[in-house]
Amino acid sequence: MAATPTRQAALRLLTAVLAAHRPLEEALEAETALAPRDRAAAHRIAAAVLRRMGSLDAVLEPYLRREPPLPVRLALRIGAAELLLLGTAPHAAVAEAVALAPRPFAGLVNAVLRRVAAAGAEALAGLDAARLDTPAWLWAAWHAAYGMRVRAIVEAHRNEAPLDLTLKPGAVPPPGARLLPTGTARLPAGSRITELPGFTEGAFWAQDAAAALAARLLGVRPGERVIDLCAAPGGKTAQLAAAGAVVTAVERDRARAQRLRENLARLGLQAELAEADALSWRPPEAAPAVLVDAPCTATGTIRRHPDIPHLKRPRDVAVLAGLQGRLLAAAAAMLAPGGRLVFATCSLQPEEGEAHAASLPPGLVLDPIRPEELPGVAEAIAPQGWVRTLPDMWAEWGGLDGFFILRARRV
Repeated sequence: MAATPTRQAALRLLTAVLAAHRPLEEALEAETALAPRDRAAAHRIAAAVLRRMGSLDAVLEPYLRREPPLPVRLALRIGAAELLLLGTAPHAAVAEAVALAPRPFAGLVNAVLRRVAAAGAEALAGLDAARLDTPAWLWAAWHAAYGMRVRAIVEAHRNEAPLDLTLKPGAVPPPGARLLPTGTARLPAGSRITELPGFTEGAFWAQDAAAALAARLLGVRPGERVIDLCAAPGGKTAQLAAAGAVVTAVERDRARAQRLRENLARLGLQAELAEADALSWRPPEAAPAVLVDAPCTATGTIRRHPDIPHLKRPRDVAVLAGLQGRLLAAAAAMLAPGGRLVFATCSLQPEEGEAHAASLPPGLVLDPIRPEELPGVAEAIAPQGWVRTLPDMWAEWGGLDGFFILRARRV
């Protein structure tokens, strides 16, 4: 019996992440032959495995005498995830995993998963899931930065993130959405944005509530010229344009720049797009405002991207922090005297956030963010005046992505 296309796709997605080190979303985009609902189901299975891989392996370990080949290990993980996390009927979960496994290992997969099915949810009881499901280097880094709060952060990563929407001015939130204190409209995890009333008309776009804070803190005025560096996929560009700013969006990746164009076209918003490297590109004249949403390890978005802990390595932090420092210096050079700059990263690593605040480029000084600027998020404002959101904040409403945001002015 062949496995269903959904399970076959889930296996391909996991292979792409764990063997080819490709981002999960990139691998999912390649699954063009699947119907949208099948793609969503395959993503759900793969994401569950990636979120809880350490725990799943701990459950499987007593039943394995030696390490199986990767395709077999992945079939076992998929089967265990369906049995223990996703509520799939035991006979279906076992049969599908057996069908996924290479033929010589079908008996092994069948025997192991039948024992897991017999154990049921108790198989996960007593495990330190927070530690098992987090790479040791990330746990150590977060413990050093946030102390005992690390456990709450990691627990938040186990939950699928809700769908957050930024609304165009005057747009009505979709039915069932909760309006958060900062104006973001939030829908439950699993909501499909393309099926919401108002999507085709460009009434909103997907953007985590924390991600929406950066453009908000720039405080642009109608008609003001603004430069948005590293702009794709365009959520912050859209915020600035919707506020009436005259935006120049800079993006060096051609495919991402095209996606930005498409997003702005759906939203009916205008921005000048420069396909260029922000490190070398310079505007015709200095601007009064610059936004930098810098490339980073994205460890603050693990709720949405459970592949990140499996793709990133400690060396990536230092490499990206160096790039961020250069982008910050380039952005400072684009600012007019008295101009303001907002710098953001969606990383939990201090090297990609707080360290930059401690070593601003010459000519920049911190412009402290005030609690009244961020209703409902005052706890995220550090005494020094920058913002640090964490995934366990707003837990009663579904959490936040982890972001670092600073604002500075050119003297």
